[in-house]
Amino acid sequence: MKKGILVVGVDGGATKTAAVLADGSGVPLARSVTGPSNFQIIGPEEAGKAILKAVEECCAAAGFKVTEVDAVVAGLTGAGREVDQKRMAEALVTIAASRNVSLKNLRIVTDALIALEGAFRGAPGVILIAGTGSIALGKKSEGSVARAGGWGRVIGDEGSGYAIGRAGMAAICRHLDGRGQSTLLTGMVASTFGLSTQEEIIRHVYREGFDLGSIAPLVLQCAGDGDAVCLAILRSAAADLVDHVRAVLRQMGISDGRARLALAGGVLAGGGLFSKILRRDLAEQFPSIAIHEPELSPAEGAALMAIKLLSASTTSGGL
Repeated sequence: MKKGILVVGVDGGATKTAAVLADGSGVPLARSVTGPSNFQIIGPEEAGKAILKAVEECCAAAGFKVTEVDAVVAGLTGAGREVDQKRMAEALVTIAASRNVSLKNLRIVTDALIALEGAFRGAPGVILIAGTGSIALGKKSEGSVARAGGWGRVIGDEGSGYAIGRAGMAAICRHLDGRGQSTLLTGMVASTFGLSTQEEIIRHVYREGFDLGSIAPLVLQCAGDGDAVCLAILRSAAADLVDHVRAVLRQMGISDGRARLALAGGVLAGGGLFSKILRRDLAEQFPSIAIHEPELSPAEGAALMAIKLLSASTTSGGL
């Protein structure tokens, strides 16, 4: 097969790593999916192995070698800081070298950035992501990026699955104490996780690392069943996410709310109750905003970034 420009975009997270091989126009040639690559959890070495495997399988599926790829952009969960991007890139290069493979024009970025790039095919717009964490990014016409959120579960991530789960557990504690409203969630968590007493809840949360985010689906379910406490949690979470969008629009200098907005992330997937509450609130707060489904996947967004990386390098004489 005749080779033109080849790029690989990678979307790496806590559950899987998706890769796409694309030509110089961004047309996908092959795809692959491997295991998790959240290096903040499993470490750079294991994450690097998953990423390299995804790149190798992607290339093999289209009949190419990794050495024929001109650029690789990997958007990874937890790679928002430059120091972490450098650490992950070094680990990936080392792993590739141990297999006699070179990765040309490698760049590591945060997964939120490739989601933004894919959502509008590289054009300006705003993306609001609410999964385990939460963040909003906005891209202006000249390419600069505004950001709100993404501070992590300890001091931020309002409106996220973790925040919803944490609020749900707090509501259960108030119910058990008799200082809050009764909620269907109390019985749901007891039957699902075996947590029905103060002792059990405290032990699992503080000593055994219970994932509060795992309660979020139960909050959504109870809210769907009309539980007033869980509905209030979702309304509060939606208001927090609206604030993310408002902050990004303000940074972008958009005062009338006239912008394109894409929604992404597991908490907002499937058009469920929480998504409907959020969309209603967004429409009320920003009547001129246009909500779109993401046009491309995050991995395809990473591939577009790889193409732009090559173009910038060529313009500057770097290639």
